[in-house]
Amino acid sequence: MNPVARLRSSSRAPFLQVVKTAVAVVAAVLLCRLVISGPFPTFAAIAALLVVQPSINQSFVKGLERSAGVVIGVLLATGMHLVLGDSVWVVLLVIVLAIVIAWVLRLTPTSATQVGISGMLVLTAGVVTPHYSADRILETVIGAVVALVVNAVVVPPVLLGPAHLAVARLARDTAVAFERVAIGLTEGWNQERWHDALLRARSLRQQHARAEAALGSAQESLTMNPRGGRHRTILERDVAVAEHLRVLVTRVTGMTRAIRDTTAPDLRADPMVGRIATEVARIGADVRALGAQVESTTVPSASGAVSGAGAAAAGSDGVGAAVGEPALTAPLQVVRPNSRHWILIGALLEDIRRVREELLGEDD
Repeated sequence: MNPVARLRSSSRAPFLQVVKTAVAVVAAVLLCRLVISGPFPTFAAIAALLVVQPSINQSFVKGLERSAGVVIGVLLATGMHLVLGDSVWVVLLVIVLAIVIAWVLRLTPTSATQVGISGMLVLTAGVVTPHYSADRILETVIGAVVALVVNAVVVPPVLLGPAHLAVARLARDTAVAFERVAIGLTEGWNQERWHDALLRARSLRQQHARAEAALGSAQESLTMNPRGGRHRTILERDVAVAEHLRVLVTRVTGMTRAIRDTTAPDLRADPMVGRIATEVARIGADVRALGAQVESTTVPSASGAVSGAGAAAAGSDGVGAAVGEPALTAPLQVVRPNSRHWILIGALLEDIRRVREELLGEDD
């Protein structure tokens, strides 16, 4: 891969974040000029640049990390200057000590870097006095606070949309996997076609992992977010649905693999296999209805309003509320076990039972 290509991100940050960063830097610098007399408030500008993050929670953490690193670095540089004076080797000594102190204290990478940078800037940017050092710390705090306020007040970011869409797509594709099993049992697929179905079912695991990551990002964006009220209601429901889908993905993958490993031309001749296919098709319909229920939940707009069906859907709790008819409409009874495929048929029946419990919430 071209090393230069690594300089570019695969996606571009929202332009609103660029605007908020610029506003935070300008506001922090102007405020420092009013409060603190002296040179250009470099520490405030740097803090504002670093603290504006994709979420308010991340901004708060960055602000703490930046402030802690600056306080330690400035105090270290001031102390070393008062003891050893002003020379190049003192600057180098401060940088080395900053690295060691960050390691001893187990600081985060952001704080650890700030310790050394702050100490170096203090020693090289002007006359080092306790008053000068205190002003640099105050600059940093002002820059971090201004950036946090700007990020929280100017349309705080909410990343619920991608997570909500990922859960809806996962539900839809899981329904397709169950319907694929029903079709394969009905049509009597050969092992090659079942192998292809198994590969598709296994891909649902990666899809679920991506949905979980999107939900994690949504949770991060709503932490400390004043717009989080109704968004959190939808997010909690999406998290619950994703947890149920995790079990359903495991079940449909196991069912597909069991059939692939033991399928035979005479499998669909057993009447019980046809009844199992019918119940699996009903499961697919229920999971598809669940996906439609998730899709119908409208993510609140910037004003926080939730419209029509979305508001009603957001109020439902759990998967059972979204599934009107049970997946297993009537108990299946095996009157005469198949002498060749009785293990597979028994395993499929048990999977159907457990899927039904998961859909109706009876396993809680």
